[in-house]
Amino acid sequence: MSRFALAAPLLLAPIVALSACGQDAPSPTAPAKPARVLTDTEKASLLAALPAPYNAGDLNNGRRAFARCRSCHTVGEGGADMAGPNLHGVFGRKAGDRPRYNYSNALRTADFVWDAERLDHWLQSPRTFLPGNKMTFPGLPDAKDRRDVIAFLKVETGYQPPVPTPAKDLAQPAS
Repeated sequence: MSRFALAAPLLLAPIVALSACGQDAPSPTAPAKPARVLTDTEKASLLAALPAPYNAGDLNNGRRAFARCRSCHTVGEGGADMAGPNLHGVFGRKAGDRPRYNYSNALRTADFVWDAERLDHWLQSPRTFLPGNKMTFPGLPDAKDRRDVIAFLKVETGYQPPVPTPAKDLAQPAS
């Protein structure tokens, strides 16, 4: 038997052992749970429930326009942060407040919560909306594209419309 045949198992053992390391631990960038893919019917229903003008958005155009953003952003729950933060749950989140993402000082100290109107202004021109941010994207000049991207994001990022609070019955006399 050759010396290589005798040594091969000894050389391969550490490689095999190392390849099994971390098999049970999830990757820090992997989704915590499998993302549920929405059906077209569910997407249409979510779109119809959005406030105007986003309920008239074109999800296919929004997806196409968002393709320019995919090199820096993910949208799925548990998705990785890239050059830009993951956008799942962005609506209703304080600007610069996604854990573990390294925001610019301009975003870390911004005092607003993301909503459709702010995102529309941001997408139009990120540099003028919030000077000093590190986003290099020049913006989406077309208002229809911005509307469609916002509708797409609302449908794809887990947006939950605010639950209306029940109005007090004004017809009842005070006791």
